[in-house]
Amino acid sequence: MIRDTAAQPRTSSVDGGRRGRVLRLVLSIIMAASMVASLGACGSVTSQSAASGATNSSSTSSSASGSSTSSSVSPSSGSASATSSAASASTSSSSLSGPLATTVLAMLSIKGRAAKTGYSRQRFGTAWADVDRNGCDTRNDILTRDLTNKTYKQGTNNCVVATGVLNDSYTGKRISFVRGQKTSTAVQIDHVVALSDAWQKGAQKLSSTTREQLANDPYNLLAIDGSANEQKSDGDAATWLPSNKSFRCQYVARQIGVKHKYGLWVTQAEHDAMVGILSGCPTQTVPTGGGVSGSASSGSLSMSSSTSASSSTRTTTQATPKATATATASATATASASASYRNCAAVRAAGKAPLKSTDPGYSRKLDRDGDGVACE
Repeated sequence: MIRDTAAQPRTSSVDGGRRGRVLRLVLSIIMAASMVASLGACGSVTSQSAASGATNSSSTSSSASGSSTSSSVSPSSGSASATSSAASASTSSSSLSGPLATTVLAMLSIKGRAAKTGYSRQRFGTAWADVDRNGCDTRNDILTRDLTNKTYKQGTNNCVVATGVLNDSYTGKRISFVRGQKTSTAVQIDHVVALSDAWQKGAQKLSSTTREQLANDPYNLLAIDGSANEQKSDGDAATWLPSNKSFRCQYVARQIGVKHKYGLWVTQAEHDAMVGILSGCPTQTVPTGGGVSGSASSGSLSMSSSTSASSSTRTTTQATPKATATATASATATASASASYRNCAAVRAAGKAPLKSTDPGYSRKLDRDGDGVACE
């Protein structure tokens, strides 16, 4: 009995010790798991916080960058605006008062006239091409610009001028324009610097694109009296000047401007003639910008100084196209018999485009719109 009593307490002690170790082990495992979970959660929060911080930092940086950009763009924009305003002011100023014609003339080279070899109207592109892509050919663009009291041919989206009035700068006359086979030539479009003259003074070295631009540049074009245009032909300032003396200064100044714009030269005789004209108007400036405002102001200035002359010749002027057509009808018929063209390609190949109704070789089949000017 003594042995059994002594054994029981030992067994109980051993079992209790085992249970204690197991409990401690379980607790340790639980605590460890808890710590791991805690650390994991903490790490996740830290990671999110870091990411958030990075995002915020990025956002802040971006915001700062945006602020910096805004800061840098604004002054630049302001500068551009200021520059634009200055340029606008400069342009406005220059359009009112360009450089002196005598100053620009001194910048032009003086050389002899080159050979006319190789010249043809075709060298300057299709006559009256729609180079500005506004849907209207250049001739009608200039008529729209220079005529007053205009009406348009129906169905042409106000492109083809049907009637109008021209206060002609070259002659001082007031001309009523009526579109038609026998009347359209009363008002013609003049190249202030004639294309043949340009060819012999530098244009043959220009690219075909630049030559086409020269031929259709409003700066070099004016609607004028048809007979005056025919008298001028390809003359320069040494061989032809407008009969309206009050317009000669402006005419010569525009020629100088065109030659300077396209890098063309003048002959000595031409230079001297220009100097002679400008000596009577030393403050004459070269037209700036396009030809629109320049032509308008030129016309108004010349007309104001010759209003009485315009009024006194108005009746005669209106009769002039008819008289001209009658006087040249027989000559045209004779000449036409000796010149004929199969199509406009043949006309251009011969360097005769555009053909007016008074020109040898003109025929109705070549004049598709019936305005008296074929192969435009």
